[in-house]
Amino acid sequence: MLSKVYSCALYGIDGYAVTVECSGWDRIPKFDLVGLPDAAVKEAKNRVMSACENSGYTFPSLDLIVNLAPADRKKEGSALDLAILCSILQCDGVLPRSIDFSDKCLIGELSLSGEVRAVGGVLPMCVAARRDGRREVFVPKANVGEASVVEGLTVYGVGHVRELIAHLKGEARLTAAPHTSYVPARGEALGAGDFSEVRGQLKAKRALEVAAAGGHNVLMIGPPGSGKSMLAKRLPTILPDMSFEEAIETTTVHSVMGLLRQNLVTERPFRSPHHTVSPVGMIGGGANPRPGEISVAHNGVLFLDELPEFPKSVTESLRQPLEDGQVTVTRAASKVTFPSSFMLVCAMNPCRCGYFGDPTHVCTCPAGAVQKYLERVSGPLLDRIDIEIELPSVSYADIAGKGPAGETSATIRERVNRARAFAAERLMRDGQSGATLNAKLSTAALRKYCTPDAQAQELLRSAFDSLGLSARGHDRILRVARTIADLDGAETIGVDHVSEAIMYRALDRKYWKR
Repeated sequence: MLSKVYSCALYGIDGYAVTVECSGWDRIPKFDLVGLPDAAVKEAKNRVMSACENSGYTFPSLDLIVNLAPADRKKEGSALDLAILCSILQCDGVLPRSIDFSDKCLIGELSLSGEVRAVGGVLPMCVAARRDGRREVFVPKANVGEASVVEGLTVYGVGHVRELIAHLKGEARLTAAPHTSYVPARGEALGAGDFSEVRGQLKAKRALEVAAAGGHNVLMIGPPGSGKSMLAKRLPTILPDMSFEEAIETTTVHSVMGLLRQNLVTERPFRSPHHTVSPVGMIGGGANPRPGEISVAHNGVLFLDELPEFPKSVTESLRQPLEDGQVTVTRAASKVTFPSSFMLVCAMNPCRCGYFGDPTHVCTCPAGAVQKYLERVSGPLLDRIDIEIELPSVSYADIAGKGPAGETSATIRERVNRARAFAAERLMRDGQSGATLNAKLSTAALRKYCTPDAQAQELLRSAFDSLGLSARGHDRILRVARTIADLDGAETIGVDHVSEAIMYRALDRKYWKR
């Protein structure tokens, strides 16, 4: 007797359909599982047998073979457990042959008692199920929220095998989950803090506002306690709300990584890996490639605190993803592409003791140690950072709160939203589509929309020679100047806009002598 049940599995962060076929013969009992299963899938045999018996059903005394098609694609994880059990039960006649599984998809891990446990990657698997023509999906109750985001699917949450069997036999109906609506969340609502809590550092706040408006990468240099980390952690509170498409992309990665804390990721991610992170942890990879920190930070912020302390192999591996917005991990048996469009925010001390150039403290680093420390940050990586800002030590007046209160994140975010809307409207007038962030403008768009006036062009020419800019550095100054002009609501890039953009590159000359 042959039965077919449908499920889904993951390849990278993408789901694909899996057909679970079961055939049984009345001879010496045996249970074979084929179709390139990994260790976790092979162990499904024991979970399925125990879950079946402990749920009140007799596991069939048949020679069973279960095939996971397509058979030439490696299957990973435990999400196929539920489908394997149902295929066996229909093959044995516990589930009537009249049940049509052609429009159903079953996803979930089984416990030994028959409970259905949550699995990672339910969102991309549900997308794959819909693409393959399924109309009903049965998922663990803990995964109902993310599954119900996918339109065009009827989602049922299953807590125990008995509930699913009763539903399929028409004895008791499961309740379909309502479709999840999207409501974006903001950083201040999630305990990220507010920009008004940061005393002083007006220049740095302005730089981060420009960065948020254009999606630019940032490097902050300053002595210990100057507020670098505090500012970076509050950056998500001034970024615009995530669109629904961005939320789906980010949720997909978080679901695969098992990081999902709610139905849908509604706030921009903020990732701050420790400097001991490995290249695989940062970029992604492994024998069965999984996303790294840069993909978990997709559509959000990747913060590297104490940048020179990161291994060079890690920081240099960021260069290509920063340019392309995605990273392709190639292994002997697989090739997977992960999204990695993020804002890179770095913080560092000017030297190992932290006080090089500080007027209130004496630098204790020996001769040559400062330059050696700074050389840990390579020129090619610096070339991909649009904004470099120096933070001085905070004064007593700022700490004591005697100065004027700073602007709130909400106020700054309003200006950021206006600037992004101004840029998007400019592109829409010309029928342009694609990236609207100034930091990601194509070369053609850069030449069209980032042409400064005559006076600003002369200033840029002078800066190009005096700062020894590369072609990439020149273009990045133009992109930042375009963002500053957008914040001012100006169509033309003027000398003030270029002047401020050049200022954000001046630390190259001070610290790296470039």
